[in-house]
Amino acid sequence: MHKTSAAPSGLVAPALKLGAPERLVGLGFRLWLSGLNTGDISYWEKAWCAYSSSMGAQAAKSAVRDLSCWVRAIRHNSRRNLETAAAGCDGFCRDECVAIAMIAACQHEACPAMRACAFALLGCSMIDEVVGGAESFARTLQGADRVLSPVAANTSALLSLPAASALRH
Repeated sequence: MHKTSAAPSGLVAPALKLGAPERLVGLGFRLWLSGLNTGDISYWEKAWCAYSSSMGAQAAKSAVRDLSCWVRAIRHNSRRNLETAAAGCDGFCRDECVAIAMIAACQHEACPAMRACAFALLGCSMIDEVVGGAESFARTLQGADRVLSPVAANTSALLSLPAASALRH
């Protein structure tokens, strides 16, 4: 079972310290995973609205398609409980920050950091599908001029934090 927490144990990144592309990735991850976990389509509608208002409907179609594939792959392959902050929360929890870092690492060709993010999110070594999804999503965002900061790819501080939740059985 995957966990979506309204009050994660601690917010890692306040909203004001992240740029618009980072916020878009973090919010997309949160909303898509919440929709998958609850079956509530309103989360996916909120993600669509955020992406279409940020990049226009045409670019958003590709971005949301790739976001969906990436988040589904994470959820399917994860061997640990994933945590997200509440839909309206301004900050991002550890798993959301690691997801942001993964896309930033893809865009800036920081393969070791990107792979470390995949391992951290999944809690296992079965990362190929997730890596492929992240690379596709990162390219789509880059093509829409949504480039994350290379600083966002630095996961060393994030990975030193305790895991957001326990392994699932």
